[in-house]
Amino acid sequence: MKAFRPAKKRVEVSVGESVRILRELQELSQSQLSELTGIPQATISAIENGRINLGVERAKTFARALKCHPAVLVFPGWEVPLERAA
Repeated sequence: MKAFRPAKKRVEVSVGESVRILRELQELSQSQLSELTGIPQATISAIENGRINLGVERAKTFARALKCHPAVLVFPGWEVPLERAA
């Protein structure tokens, strides 16, 4: 087996961008995500554009609606050190 070689990081993704990317991958509009989460569409727009912080409770709410772990949203650029990777 060849040695593991991590992929090169090509793009920095902000918290808001991670929300937008996951929303768009699931073909949801901001209005549809608003209906799923109970979070106003204007707040979703502000989060995606970096005008307000996501916060832990909203991250949990978005994670349930977007079917992902909250850490995917809160820490989009986090990398696990190789010696710690499973």
